[in-house]
Formats: sequence, structure tokens, C-alpha cells
Amino acid sequence: MTAPDHALSTVRARIQAACREAGRDPDSVRLLAVSKTRGADEIRALHALGQAAFGENYASELVEKHDSLEAPPTPLGLEWHFIGALQGNKTRAVAERAAWVHTIDRERIARRLSDQRPEGMPPLQVCLQVNISEEPQKAGVAPGEAAALAAAVQDLPGLALRGLMALPAAVDDLPLQREPSARLRALRDTLNAEGHSLDTLSMGMSGDLEAAILEGATIVRIGTALFGPRQSQSKESA
Repeated sequence: MTAPDHALSTVRARIQAACREAGRDPDSVRLLAVSKTRGADEIRALHALGQAAFGENYASELVEKHDSLEAPPTPLGLEWHFIGALQGNKTRAVAERAAWVHTIDRERIARRLSDQRPEGMPPLQVCLQVNISEEPQKAGVAPGEAAALAAAVQDLPGLALRGLMALPAAVDDLPLQREPSARLRALRDTLNAEGHSLDTLSMGMSGDLEAAILEGATIVRIGTALFGPRQSQSKESA
């Protein structure tokens, strides 16, 4: 397996190179390490190298890792992002632990998260998940329904609506990779023209981060390129 320091430096170099090509400041793109199925020791190793934001796909893993790594007397102080499908009976655990949720695609889930966000914690930062490639097997709100969902989520007191997230269909060709990211950016711009203030595009994974950055990604979700391949993973791996 690739050493954590080499993997992290390689991913950071890819982000910087893509930002140079796009004429963007590298600081405008945040790296989210996707740590699903990975152990606490692997997270600690990346944290020791300066990585602070980690994304989990399953509520049970978020609870286990958060409660282990943030326990006194020496909590790591990581920024935890939830990036998976969220069931109604799991919202409280996420609302109590995560700083971000990227996968809001139903008003009911958004309202539960808002209601269950503990008093004294800052609002939960959220993105709407958009099924930008309109694949029937994928989660996410349809692009044409995003405006209605954004309007419903915007004023929930426990949430701060930050932007859009997508998991496009996996392709290998750079121009084809850019197309869905460009559509998500255009949708963000349309919503902002209608009165929203969205500043986040969560898009881009290990295989297409360059395309996403060229189209305006502000958060890239990287798993395989940081941790190595999983024993069982889909073509659309993080």
C-alpha cells in the first residue's frame, strides 16, 4: 500500500496542478478524505500529516470513529462530513456529530437534521445532492426539482445551505467528465440568481478530480487515491 505521506502529497499535487490549469487559487479547493471502511489508525496517520476533514458514508461508522477519535482527553478535532445516503432513523446520530452533510435530497431528512441539531452547536453545513446524470439507480434530487428543495431547506434554523453535491456517472474521458460538473455549476449559478448564496460545489473523486476542479469544484472527495483500493468497490469509487 502506498505510504500515507506519498499518497497525500500526490493528491495535493494533482489538486494544485488542476487549479493552475483552471487559473484558480489552490486554496479555493478543499480536500475531503473519504475514510469509509478505513480504520482509526489510518485516519490518525493522515491527520498527523495535516489532513483535517474526513468523510463517512455510513452513520454507524461515523459514530464509531467520531466517538473514538474525539474522546477526551486528547480529541483530534477533526471536521466530520457525512457523504452517504441518510435514513430517517440515523439523522440524530449524524446531527450530533457531523459538521457537514452533503447528501440532502429530501425535505423530510433536512427537517429532521435541523430539529435534532443540538443547541449550542453551529448550524449543520449542508449540500443538496443532485442526480446530475439523472441515473435511475442513483440518489439525489432531480435537477429540475432542486430549486424547490433549496427553498425548503434554506430557512431551516439548524442548517446552513452551502451548495450542491453530485456523483456523476463514471467515464474516463476528460471532456465527458467535465460535462456533468459543468451542469452542476450552472445549476448552482441559476439557484444563486434566484436569491440563494451557494458557495460550495462538492464534486470530483479520485478518477475525475481534475475535471471537477476545472468546472469549479470547491470540495473534492478522495478515498482510493489516499488510502488505496478497497476490497470491494464500485466503478464510481471516491
